[in-house]
Amino acid sequence: MKIGIVGCAGRMGRMLMEAVMDAEGCALSGGSERPESDFIGRDPGEMLGRRPLGIGITADSRALFAASDAVIDFTAPSATLAHALIAAELGKVLVVGTTGLSKEDEARLAEAGRRVPVVYAPNFSVGVNLLMALTERAAAILGTDYDIDIVEMHHRHKVDAPSGTALGLGRAAAKGRNVALDSVWCKSRDGQTGARPRGEIGFATLRGGDVVGDHTVMFAADGERVELTHKASSRAVFAKGAVRAARWAAGQSAGLYSMRDVLGL
Repeated sequence: MKIGIVGCAGRMGRMLMEAVMDAEGCALSGGSERPESDFIGRDPGEMLGRRPLGIGITADSRALFAASDAVIDFTAPSATLAHALIAAELGKVLVVGTTGLSKEDEARLAEAGRRVPVVYAPNFSVGVNLLMALTERAAAILGTDYDIDIVEMHHRHKVDAPSGTALGLGRAAAKGRNVALDSVWCKSRDGQTGARPRGEIGFATLRGGDVVGDHTVMFAADGERVELTHKASSRAVFAKGAVRAARWAAGQSAGLYSMRDVLGL
């Protein structure tokens, strides 16, 4: 299976290329970067300290899609939406790990999913997706007697908050309670906020150091507290999960899928 990586020269892009090259039955079809990037024309294999692949990093995303069976995108919302149009036009599998997409952006991904398989997830870690499933189940069982807070920490360079994974956990908790997240969430607290409303789902965001990603879902009631936690120590888990998603999607009909679909959760 030929898999291409857009935004291939960044930290995540490099790990994605490594994961593709290490995956059995997969081959790296190429990578793309912005036209002004210093990596344009470089061989991805040499850039990663491996054997040359005989291909160069390109600024032409369309050419990358044309040369690939699937493309993995962990870039930025505007770029991702442009890539979704290309994937739909050329009939290619698209795997999206971009965070910070709006509801309107997600609707446009769903439009592409009417023509090709699209896997979109806030986090491609197998462990995190298991955490989401457990969060949904726990929220359904514990009910509104338990206050829910989601605490996340990432490295100082992360630009969006709360993280896409934290919001995904919030959606899982809200689904367990059969409510819409945006009707019960509290993304920050400051000053005289008053007593906490029953059923509220809160978020706390921490940024610092080189933390890859820590997420804890807390269910707090009178007399006890239940905590579900996942800690990522390497971005490699996200890359491996994304490649797994690409291989799974190759056998699916058109649709917008999640990592929970990939894992059968």
